[in-house]
Amino acid sequence: MEKFDPAILDRKGLIRESYRMDGITAGECRSIFLDWALSVPEGADVQAFLTQLIAQYGDAHPDHPMTQTLREGLQTSGPAKRRGGRAAKFKN
Repeated sequence: MEKFDPAILDRKGLIRESYRMDGITAGECRSIFLDWALSVPEGADVQAFLTQLIAQYGDAHPDHPMTQTLREGLQTSGPAKRRGGRAAKFKN
């Protein structure tokens, strides 16, 4: 498994901080995950990022709601894509 620099993997520290929050809910984890996903660099291997995040945090916290959220994301993720902005307006 390729190792990614934490500064790229979790740019804003959102995933790390979610594991530090006492009493965080599954809904809050999904919201944090969405914010994290929007900051993933275009073209990044999202599945590799998620796999590393699970290894880094989830293995130590298997019952944490963020671990479940990351696992769900791993099942449904694909390449990071952007659809907004000027380029999307001119794409056929």
